[in-house]
Amino acid sequence: MLENKASPTINKSTGLPRKRFYRARAHSNPLSDSHFPVPLSPSHVDYSLHYPQLFPSSDQIDSSRKIQFVDIGCGFGGLLISLSTLFPETLMIGMELRDKVTEYVKERISGLRVANPGQYQNVSVVRTNSMKYIPNYFEKGQLSKMFFLFPDPHFKEKNHRRRVISPHLLDEYAYALQVGGIIYTITDVEELGEWMKSCLENHPMFEALLEKELEADPVVNLLSTATEEGQKVARNGGQTFQAVYRRIAPAS
Repeated sequence: MLENKASPTINKSTGLPRKRFYRARAHSNPLSDSHFPVPLSPSHVDYSLHYPQLFPSSDQIDSSRKIQFVDIGCGFGGLLISLSTLFPETLMIGMELRDKVTEYVKERISGLRVANPGQYQNVSVVRTNSMKYIPNYFEKGQLSKMFFLFPDPHFKEKNHRRRVISPHLLDEYAYALQVGGIIYTITDVEELGEWMKSCLENHPMFEALLEKELEADPVVNLLSTATEEGQKVARNGGQTFQAVYRRIAPAS
């Protein structure tokens, strides 16, 4: 359960975790086997552990209310925190492979819940490998938004199979996304940006959003401003490359 505990890693004045205690390697190998619990199926995801105020116990789960947003490789949770107040009625979760970073996000959410009663109850994080276990967490057509912000570029060609956007993985994402659901991607690596755009462009289940749709979507601006990575790129005057695509119905 996401509970805030007295700890030297917590800033006493804010109740939020001190990031320096949770630093980890920038990236982890998504193909390696890690030891963490994985639900057998989406029906086994215990919402009471993630959203205790909304679901007081595992016996009181509202089957009509399910997670709709997922941030893949959520990092330190900047996007999730911004989305939580922008969409207060929407359940959302971050998936992160690095254990220390996951723990930081848990503590951050706990601190924000204490400091802001009634807020941030709709957001959570889980340590898992999204490249392997998306079907264990989400039913067919469950999600309305998926986020892939500044993923590991895996520059070497032999490591392209580790990229979190690929034709094979897009099949799984298309399964979990509802028709009309949106995938948001952004990177500061041009080659990776072209790769992700090409994968989405060539997949039969996705189409690009029109420029006017991008301008009207309040989420798009958060892609480059809400995360630590995006803020660093902005400070350094770097360029970003976005690809935002909609899940479409299969051709009849």
